[in-house]
Amino acid sequence: MLGRGGIKMVAAAVAVHVVCDNLSTHKTMTVNDWLAKHPRFHMHFTPTGSSWLNQVERWFGFLTDQLLRRGVHKSVAALQTDIKKWITNWNSDPKPFVWKKTAEEILDSLARYIQRISGGVH
Repeated sequence: MLGRGGIKMVAAAVAVHVVCDNLSTHKTMTVNDWLAKHPRFHMHFTPTGSSWLNQVERWFGFLTDQLLRRGVHKSVAALQTDIKKWITNWNSDPKPFVWKKTAEEILDSLARYIQRISGGVH
């Protein structure tokens, strides 16, 4: 089914499952009210700090930095073509995302952050 601008839409009879990070904006009253009126939409939240979603966000960061910010796209079709080419190029030489820090380094960094913000005026 096509919506405005030729964008493919999910058929009205199909349930839609949306995976989100745990950002509080996804849980606002406005969002909850909208979801209550649209029961076919189901929100699923990843655990805070979920590593796989962080990697997906990083991939979109590469897409943004390497194509979207530098590109000039004169139409939606041109943008879609450029994104597909970028993805094909990315996939031609795939490299796994590798965590640079150990669990201990991450926990130490978190402990320093908590120490820095504890006792502050909020």
